[in-house]
Amino acid sequence: MIVRKLQDVRKSDRNVKSAQWESARLLLKDDSMGFSFHITTMYAGEEIHMHYQNHLEAVLVLKGNGTIEDLGTGITHQLASGVMYALNAHDKHIVRPQTDILCACVFNPPVTGKEVHDESGAYPAEADMIREAALTN
Repeated sequence: MIVRKLQDVRKSDRNVKSAQWESARLLLKDDSMGFSFHITTMYAGEEIHMHYQNHLEAVLVLKGNGTIEDLGTGITHQLASGVMYALNAHDKHIVRPQTDILCACVFNPPVTGKEVHDESGAYPAEADMIREAALTN
């Protein structure tokens, strides 16, 4: 059984921050659950371009509001407490938080915990991270 407190994770190296968001990664690949689980805050006023080419993601908005634009269809959806979206086709998208958005996120395959978005808005595949680490050592 794995038990973690969000407040403890936020004080650890499992809490990853960028200028646009902060993600407390409660479950990661090394927890061997087959998925990773994050509590993420996307900051108000940002325009966050993402395209998870190597991961599928489901997100439940817990608090806040904004929009998500599906760049493949051009359709914009409202985000608010209780709304779930799933990026089941590696959907290229933009999230525009009008207020801070607090959400619960699940990734498959699980992330390792060190990922940040690359220039395309994706997290790298684990094989890419291993290759990159080998080149720098």
